[in-house]
Amino acid sequence: MSKLNGKAAIITGASRGIGQAVALRLASEGAAIYMAADGTEAELEETEKACRDAGAPDAAWGLHDLSDSGEAEAVVAAARERMGRVDILVNNAGVRARKAFGEFSHEEFDRLVAINLRAPFFASQAAVPIMREQGGGHIVHMASQLGIVASRYGAIYSLTKAGLIQLTRSMALELGGEGISVNAVCPGPITTEGFLANRNPGELEQRARDVPIGRFGTVEEVAGMVAFLVSKDAAYVLGHALIMDGGYVVH
Repeated sequence: MSKLNGKAAIITGASRGIGQAVALRLASEGAAIYMAADGTEAELEETEKACRDAGAPDAAWGLHDLSDSGEAEAVVAAARERMGRVDILVNNAGVRARKAFGEFSHEEFDRLVAINLRAPFFASQAAVPIMREQGGGHIVHMASQLGIVASRYGAIYSLTKAGLIQLTRSMALELGGEGISVNAVCPGPITTEGFLANRNPGELEQRARDVPIGRFGTVEEVAGMVAFLVSKDAAYVLGHALIMDGGYVVH
């Protein structure tokens, strides 16, 4: 039997990159999938088909702009209406802005905080009552290595990811006794479009040399960690910010 048979999962930011890989992995484990993203209909349709082909008993998607107030709750409501239940919530959607400190606008600050931190907070608040009714569930926040270590040109992004790590701990403390596990995954450099964009070959080579394992991570590796955290194998794992960065933070 697949590990997630009978379970229903929500993945935000699921049209590409890590979110898409997570949707496909959970589908292959037997979960029904609801994917949320903004303005990427063709990619979502392709991923929906791929999820069904991978073994999902149901797969659906919706367009949701998580920078809008109330849209995070709308994702959870739409998923429950479609699937009848919510067992897994993966708060993966995120955006970044690379600028020197002192050059960020109010609009950039508000957008990054809204998508990277406010949306996971309120999606989780919407999902928790459903999980309580069902006797438990799993919430995974996609944080970042940069919520733990500093980096140039990413002050707001790092701020939101550090906040997400602390949110993970607070939620785990309050909800763990109710059968709702909350953990965070903190990827380092992963070969996504967002990471590779606007970086020259020399910069990428240097970044790879800074990783003790000698390479960047893959979206499939991150998806595997999420699949572990939402399985029975991780029943005693709670409140962790699990770093996946090839050993970067050890030096």
